[in-house]
Amino acid sequence: MQYMSIAGCSKPISKVIKGTDYLQVATYELNREQLDQFVEIGGNTVDTAHIYTGGESETVLGRYVEERNLRQELVIFTKGGISSLKRDVLHAEIQTSLERLRTDYIDLYALHRDDASLTVGEIVEMMNEYIDSGTIHAIGVSNWTPTRLLEANRYAAEHGLVGFTFNSPNLSLAKPKEPYWNGVLYVDEEMASMHENTMLPCLSWSPLARGFFSGRFSPDAITDKDIARVFYSDDNWAKYDRAEKLAAEKGLSTAEIALAYVANQSYPTAIIAGARTMEELQSCVRAMGLKLSTEEVAWLEQGSQST
Repeated sequence: MQYMSIAGCSKPISKVIKGTDYLQVATYELNREQLDQFVEIGGNTVDTAHIYTGGESETVLGRYVEERNLRQELVIFTKGGISSLKRDVLHAEIQTSLERLRTDYIDLYALHRDDASLTVGEIVEMMNEYIDSGTIHAIGVSNWTPTRLLEANRYAAEHGLVGFTFNSPNLSLAKPKEPYWNGVLYVDEEMASMHENTMLPCLSWSPLARGFFSGRFSPDAITDKDIARVFYSDDNWAKYDRAEKLAAEKGLSTAEIALAYVANQSYPTAIIAGARTMEELQSCVRAMGLKLSTEEVAWLEQGSQST
């Protein structure tokens, strides 16, 4: 397992982050086994959110961490504010998340969406109150535009406050034609430039483009309307073919090459993976440790070598 650092969090962050948007109370024993496997391979960072499975994801994770006595070892990454970042709304969500997670602090907390009704100054000031109290150790965003994110961090720097120290958009070799869900953002050229200039860590959700690189789909068969709606394009299928060819050359799977593309950006990256078996987890770890050349990354993305 490889690790990275995020300012504000004293613990290392595993570059394979366990996605838990499927955990349910009714399947706790199975979920516990999956979490045990993640810890066994060296994973220490778990992603959840206030809204996942109606709150059951946080509830299951809280029970697991308490039962296994792992609070000091694990990095809990949760999110809130998907509908509003108004003070009373966000405060209620944070308190509920703490209760479900059975903890008095959150290692990484991301604002799930932006709220254009508030200035970045209002948001940064509010989030610093949680940092000052020790309730949250590091703050980040998910699905914020580069303009708002940079504006917020400029405000923080100018006022002696803590800014956002990580970003969690979608980063994948396949680029979406339209949002998978309303309001979600992916790493386009503007966002990639922001990460390259700031070296802000990128924690990518859906690094395999909702399974586009899994081998389950083909351009002449629509078995999932949402996957087709978002990812079926000539450009993405050309990328799939290149990933498949490079995978054959290296003796790896197409999915591993697609994950390695995420790992080999010019800025710090990690993947949020919903892997549910030891084999899938090990595949993710293997991919995140794979070194691709600058030319290979450029070829995967553009079909040409960088200059």
